[in-house]
Amino acid sequence: LGIFALSGIILLPALLPVAATDDSIQAAGKNTTSIGTFNDLDKLSMGNITAKSSRLWAFLVATYWVSFVTYFLLWRGYKHVSELRADALMSPEVRPQQFAVLVRDLPDLPKGQSRKEQVDSYFKAIYPDTFYRSMVVTNNKEANKIYEELEGYKKKLARAEAVYAESKSAGKPEGTRPTIKTGFLGLLGKRVDAIEYYNEKIKEIIPKLEAEQKITLKEKQLGAALVFFTSRVAAASAAQSLHAQLVDTWTVSDAPESRELIWNNLNIKFFQRQIRQYVVYVIVALTIMFYMIPIGLISALTTLDNLKKILPFLKPVINITALKTVLEAYLPQIALIVFLALLPKLLLFLSKTEGIPAVSHAVRAASGKYFYFTVLNVFIGVTVGGTLFKTFKSIEKDPNSIVDVLANSLPGNATFFLTYVALQFFVGYGLELSRIVPLIIYHLKRKYLCKTEAEQKEAWFPGDLGYGTRVPSDMLIVTIVFCYSCIAPLIIPFGVVYFALGWLVLRNQALKVYVPAYESYGRMWPHMFLRLVAALLLYQITMLGYFGSKKFVYVGFLIPLPILSLIFVYICQKRFYKSFSDTALEVASRELKEAPSMEHIFRSYIPLSLNSEKVDDDQFEDALSQASRSGSFVV
Repeated sequence: LGIFALSGIILLPALLPVAATDDSIQAAGKNTTSIGTFNDLDKLSMGNITAKSSRLWAFLVATYWVSFVTYFLLWRGYKHVSELRADALMSPEVRPQQFAVLVRDLPDLPKGQSRKEQVDSYFKAIYPDTFYRSMVVTNNKEANKIYEELEGYKKKLARAEAVYAESKSAGKPEGTRPTIKTGFLGLLGKRVDAIEYYNEKIKEIIPKLEAEQKITLKEKQLGAALVFFTSRVAAASAAQSLHAQLVDTWTVSDAPESRELIWNNLNIKFFQRQIRQYVVYVIVALTIMFYMIPIGLISALTTLDNLKKILPFLKPVINITALKTVLEAYLPQIALIVFLALLPKLLLFLSKTEGIPAVSHAVRAASGKYFYFTVLNVFIGVTVGGTLFKTFKSIEKDPNSIVDVLANSLPGNATFFLTYVALQFFVGYGLELSRIVPLIIYHLKRKYLCKTEAEQKEAWFPGDLGYGTRVPSDMLIVTIVFCYSCIAPLIIPFGVVYFALGWLVLRNQALKVYVPAYESYGRMWPHMFLRLVAALLLYQITMLGYFGSKKFVYVGFLIPLPILSLIFVYICQKRFYKSFSDTALEVASRELKEAPSMEHIFRSYIPLSLNSEKVDDDQFEDALSQASRSGSFVV
């Protein structure tokens, strides 16, 4: 918002009169857009400036102004967020993740030593005064399955009891006990009393879960662990230190929050993570470059004729006249919308496949992938693809004219992107603020499906802000407004309105509506910073090319800008990034409001499927370790 507001203050009064008083379009006898309605807008763009004109100096200076405003505000932004992060981490409140580190790539076990003894002896030797306890990561797949089954029956029992309580009335105080069939999907089998049946199932599963917990903790230990320290400084120091001579053993990093740990990824080895990362990058690159191929295949396969061949049993349904008309009109488009809606989930899945240990990190990785997808396929795709389609014949006659044709099409495409930005803030923020669809869904669930208070809370739950898709969408708007800020300055007010409304609406939604799924203390900011600079670089290169197409002899004056941007990124990353990737020791050394309960911190990381009310320390002897014991477990 600040970048575009400050840019607009100078660019609008300076560039619009310069463009409006030239007559390049009228002299050439052409219209830069395919729709005559926007002819007056074209006269206010850089496309109306005659080639080699001295008026282009105004646009060159404006390019520098936008760049320096961006540098100034991004520097201030990085510094501000860095201070916010430090203030949050210095909070006197006890946060379990600040006392823990994640240890991966444990070496092979020495003979006669358990995994617990290996981790304990290693860290106790390095940190004799501050090491508290370790928790060896286990394979919880079977325990999780039994635990989910148990929780499912508990929910069904609560629902059955609520239905029974609801059936009681003044005329019938004994009520009607609910019944179910025990067979397939509750449709077949013997009909029994639901409350008694669910109680019996719960009694059956609890011993089964307790037995599986013991087996998991003793026999299913993996090559990773969480290590706990008695001070924040010790944990912060351990997280940013090299512990082993070889980088692929004893890899130590700061521990994420317990709620965002991706347990299945913790045991993936160092080189396997590297290979997975490169494979995922290749898959994402191919998806970005050739995404039209799967969309084309989906569109082809979802035509009615092909569906009849692939799925012949659908013929009687498809041949219904009314249904056939609707399907022919909308089926390929619906398939396309579904594919694009699934894309963020695919990118998040691929990011998790890399071996990333935390949900917040995976969301940041997916967000980056989605940003490049939207920029390349929406921004560049529309600009290049639309122009090539309209001017294919002229390019075919003179292939060397492709650069000039693409450059001259930029002002014409501005009208498309101007309406795109307007649509985003009119429709997008309207739906966001009203939340009509979630409201309707909630009331339908509440009326027809929810019987218990827990079910009502689950139906109401709004989820988190959705950074994985929201940030790339905003970055796309930034890229569009950047690239057209000098070419068609009228887009700037639309960018200002978009981010002004966003600041008002999303600030309210973040504070009062959405429930955070994790807290990463500002680690999304360096990711956003890099994408903002990437958008700025694209803008500078676009302007460099467009000035070249205008045959402006002083276009060379723009060459330093991309170099300055790269230097700016380098300096910012060197100055600020380290405090985001690691916790500064001066931050970690701040005093706490009260002495931490180390046992509470430790138990907050025990997975739900392994957490039992009957927990006995002997049960955790192999996977959960103590440096020494005292009555209160504090070391």
